[in-house]
Amino acid sequence: MTRDFTIRWLGFMSLFVIGFGLFVASGAHPLTSGALGWATDLIFFPVDGGESLASSEGRLYAAITGGVMVGWGVMMWQLVTRLLSVEAHLVRTMLLSSAFAWYAVDSAGSLAAGAPLNVVANTVMLLAIVVPAWRIGRSPAPAVR
Repeated sequence: MTRDFTIRWLGFMSLFVIGFGLFVASGAHPLTSGALGWATDLIFFPVDGGESLASSEGRLYAAITGGVMVGWGVMMWQLVTRLLSVEAHLVRTMLLSSAFAWYAVDSAGSLAAGAPLNVVANTVMLLAIVVPAWRIGRSPAPAVR
């Protein structure tokens, strides 16, 4: 994996996180919540119509979660496009720590909620971020004078 490919891939992943956040936030309004409702039903397999985002509480948490994902994606984008060429070690550390923190909390919550299929999806996304991020900036940061 070349450095240029790694940078492009992480840029793509940041856009994916932003897009996924917008998708989740679409569940905040009844008129746009259909696709997220179906995806939620899929995560709580089997697809049987048993899960929905009909409650105002569910829609509120879709808005909050989507907003957090968009914010994380924007941060990733800026790290990769603006800071990586200057502080690769710092960007690596920030990407890895934020990805592992997200994964631990999201996956534990998914298991507690009875949605182990979401842990599988989380694992794929974690690997798509961590594997390339692991490769950048592996040498220690220079000492600050």
